[in-house]
Amino acid sequence: DHGVPAAPLAAGEKTSKHGTIIRFKPDAKIFEETSFSFDTLSNRLRELAFLNRGLKIAIEDERDGRSPVFLYTGGSIEFIKHLNQNKTPIHPKVLFFEGKRGDSEIEVALQYNDGYQESVFSFANNINTREGGTHLTGFRAAVTSRIAAYAEANGFLKNFKGGVTGDDVREGLCAVVSIRMPDPQFEGQTKAKLGNSEVKGLVQQIVNDKLAEAFEEDPA
Repeated sequence: DHGVPAAPLAAGEKTSKHGTIIRFKPDAKIFEETSFSFDTLSNRLRELAFLNRGLKIAIEDERDGRSPVFLYTGGSIEFIKHLNQNKTPIHPKVLFFEGKRGDSEIEVALQYNDGYQESVFSFANNINTREGGTHLTGFRAAVTSRIAAYAEANGFLKNFKGGVTGDDVREGLCAVVSIRMPDPQFEGQTKAKLGNSEVKGLVQQIVNDKLAEAFEEDPA
């Protein structure tokens, strides 16, 4: 029978090692595809290593001997450098902000490149929120309003018709927005969108304040 234990759980031999080993094999009678994609797994593990700076993750493919180790002490900053590796950054330093309110922690890294595309990745408790959500909405609102306010205050908009819009600030933007929180509510068909309403204001305030500081410290 499928899924019926072969024997009850039994204690193994004593060891000084810690942790848990899980072994599993996909059942070909249930799964159409039973060979694992090394690229899919290693990309996800690399992503997790970027999001958790200092965490070391190793993967080994015994089929062909590939065994990369992912460890990033720079966390999200190195994530942005990785995403921008084949692009030309407009400013050399990756901007990095972090903040906390209550039990929620937010991390944001961003750097503009000279391309036309936007690549913004958002995460909630390490889950890739591909459809965005309140954390991304707060981030976008802060970046747009802060850049608009700075440009206005410094006289950069004299020959600019209309106000600065979200589309204006998206071009060439490469960013990672990561939030850790106790009770994330995921929405949408694939549960890939964060829905917690209070998160928008939290992210917006932190990014707004920190971006203002960054512009003051480094006007260039």
